[in-house]
Amino acid sequence: MKSVMTYSTMMILCATVASAQTPATPDYTGTVRNSWNSVKRFVAASAEKMPAEQYGFKPTPDVRSFGELVGHLANEHYLLCAPLKGEANPMAKVDFEKTTAKADLVKAINDSNAYCDAAYAAAKDDAKTIAPYSETRRDTPFRTMLLNVTHDNEHYGNMITYLRMKGIVPPSSTPTR
Repeated sequence: MKSVMTYSTMMILCATVASAQTPATPDYTGTVRNSWNSVKRFVAASAEKMPAEQYGFKPTPDVRSFGELVGHLANEHYLLCAPLKGEANPMAKVDFEKTTAKADLVKAINDSNAYCDAAYAAAKDDAKTIAPYSETRRDTPFRTMLLNVTHDNEHYGNMITYLRMKGIVPPSSTPTR
């Protein structure tokens, strides 16, 4: 009887160890959601850090001003996140890129971030969300979320340059201590 108990205990322990070593199911939307949470904070903090008088700053005449970058991202958030939420773009008639006041642009980027937050929070890993690429399934929710994050990261890179040219340390380089 003692050997049966020992054997049973060993089997339970082995099963527990084996199940602990089984890789977890990938969390694609969770990974993109984490990236979104990071870049949205950096973009919003950049909008706050740039002085109001520098919102019209352009490193060269043929690129967007800092304020136009902020407005462009706000526009894009509504454009991409509305379909994720199953809605029409609530700001389709507004062009934040033409807004010039810092306070209005900071509000626009924060509001657009909050609008996208709801779409990212509702996203789940399922066949519809992470469907493989095909000519007929180019616009899966996962791909749209990834496009949004990638686009924001690209323009955050622009913002970093603009901030540094004005002697301002960008949020991602600011010490946290």
